[in-house]
Amino acid sequence: MIFLTKNLKILIIVSFCVFFLTQKVDSLENRILYKINNEIITSFDLKKELRYLSLINSQILNLEKKDIFEISKKSIIKEKIKKIEILNHVEEIKLDKDYIDVLIKNTYSKIGFKNLDDFKKKLVSINISLEEFIEKITIEALWNQLIYEKYKTKIRIDKTKLEIEISSKKNQSEFQLSEIVFNVDKKENLQKKINLIKTDIKNKGFENAALIHSISQSKNSGGSLGWINENSVNNNLKNVIQTLKIGQYSDPQIIPGGFLILKLNDIKNKKISVNMKKELNNLIKIKTNQQLNQFSNIYFNKIKKNISIEKI
Repeated sequence: MIFLTKNLKILIIVSFCVFFLTQKVDSLENRILYKINNEIITSFDLKKELRYLSLINSQILNLEKKDIFEISKKSIIKEKIKKIEILNHVEEIKLDKDYIDVLIKNTYSKIGFKNLDDFKKKLVSINISLEEFIEKITIEALWNQLIYEKYKTKIRIDKTKLEIEISSKKNQSEFQLSEIVFNVDKKENLQKKINLIKTDIKNKGFENAALIHSISQSKNSGGSLGWINENSVNNNLKNVIQTLKIGQYSDPQIIPGGFLILKLNDIKNKKISVNMKKELNNLIKIKTNQQLNQFSNIYFNKIKKNISIEKI
């Protein structure tokens, strides 16, 4: 009798689920579904996209067929639009090998793999080549570089204010948060969109609702932001969070580029011995990334208006 380890059992089950569900997304024939300017999206591409998304967050496999299709479709359309815009600024989708190696390690470590060999085996099991994976993370990295170059002069960090905040607090709270960032097209009704998101949160859970509706990069991890120090949250959002009980989520808050729903998963208080330089650098990094994410959403919505998205 063959005995399987727990991890191997999970790997087999997840791989089977991916195969089974992708058969629902794709038909036996490979056909063109969408044309994004000169880029095409086929049923085979959607199948590959689902495999990739399930690699990042297997939670997607628990969703209904129509939700899986919509998430995969939106994800790959967004990637194609980013690729089109990137190629307006660079000659090819390519990064330095050393940088790619760092991105690969950061990615597989974040989703729970200890080494590259195990990660490669996982890619093989879901029929994604390492080259395909590299292209995806390269597009995202080049997009982030593009956003930084365009908006770096607009980033506003008040170091003095941050230093005062850090110095004044010996007792600090940390919030474990999840988010749904969304926007509303001109054809959509805001209240209907909010009602739809709230219905999906109630019936499918916050993580799945984030997968379906969020436009933030955190969507692939079910909207999870991890533990956030209170000093890294602006006062308006901090006030909103402090009204929530654990497990509750906020009403939509207006942010640059759209709307934000926050869920409080947990909270903890701690006494700290402040390393001013370390804490300040950490807060500057967090607040810089927050602003860049907002600029990213704004810029994406801007360029999307000039992109032809044609359903075949």
